[in-house]
Amino acid sequence: MPTCNIITNVPGNSLDNSDILKALSKAVASSVGKPEQWVMCSLTTDKPMIYGGVEAPCAYGELISIGAIGGEKNKAISTAIAAVLQQKLNVDPSRFYLKFVDVGRSDFGWNGSTF
Repeated sequence: MPTCNIITNVPGNSLDNSDILKALSKAVASSVGKPEQWVMCSLTTDKPMIYGGVEAPCAYGELISIGAIGGEKNKAISTAIAAVLQQKLNVDPSRFYLKFVDVGRSDFGWNGSTF
């Protein structure tokens, strides 16, 4: 159930959202170590954002997971997601923040119940 939400100021009119989402999904699955069938990703473009006083391409993301994240593993996950954003959105990794949220099974809903 890893869930990756990305928000960026990059204009979405010239992007292939499907291609970006598929790349994010694969990057999350492989770096977190969970089957891709459980990964959900979203992408919000055209968000007014500024980073370091400059409106150049930047992004903010959140990765929510039940376990499988934390410590040194987060570095590999951050690297994998940042690589997709750099390749697909031209967001330099130094202009990307990623928040990690490790939730308990009872704190994440699915299929009309919780995990």
